[in-house]
Amino acid sequence: MKIPAFGNSRQKKPKSSELKSKFQILPLSRWHPGIRQLLGWIVTVGSVLLCLLLLPTRLPGMELLGIGPNWLLIWVVAWSVKRPVFSGAFAGIVLGLLQDSMTSPNPTHALSLAIVGILTGLLKKQRFIEEDFISIAVIVFGMAVLAETIFGLQLTLISDDRKITDIWTYYQRVALASAILSSLWAPVVYYPLNRWWQRMKVLEELVKGVRS
Repeated sequence: MKIPAFGNSRQKKPKSSELKSKFQILPLSRWHPGIRQLLGWIVTVGSVLLCLLLLPTRLPGMELLGIGPNWLLIWVVAWSVKRPVFSGAFAGIVLGLLQDSMTSPNPTHALSLAIVGILTGLLKKQRFIEEDFISIAVIVFGMAVLAETIFGLQLTLISDDRKITDIWTYYQRVALASAILSSLWAPVVYYPLNRWWQRMKVLEELVKGVRS
């Protein structure tokens, strides 16, 4: 006995091409330049705000001796590794001032992060490194130690002589713990941001090539 076919059932099923056309998103190259630029700024500023929110957060695996990763330093390294020295310094100053607004402006974090941005830009400019996860982790480790040392020096200059020994004893532990955690978590920040910035850069170059 044959089961009668329901002819209308096939007609009600939408074609796959129609579904794709309905849900298809225009490639970024077809977007208006202003919208693309706005999207780029949203991603960049949003990542900075996310790093700011993560600074006081202490989740499992994000704490060593009461110290967490220096998320803003990781962001500055990720930003500066493929950009000019001035751009890295400017990013360090801005993010340092944002961190000062959450902690204390004296001593400032802007000085240490600005130096991190400058040195990272110089490393890229002189091509002393290869831009992979291992080299980024090594850079972040060294820059974290340097940043904490600069911050400790600032505390030394404004503190009483009797507290200098205590300051350096404390910041030796802080520098080591911050450097280890920051280097381990550096790929989490570096990989998605670097991939996004590279994609946007290639896209802009393609659009300029087509227009010319």
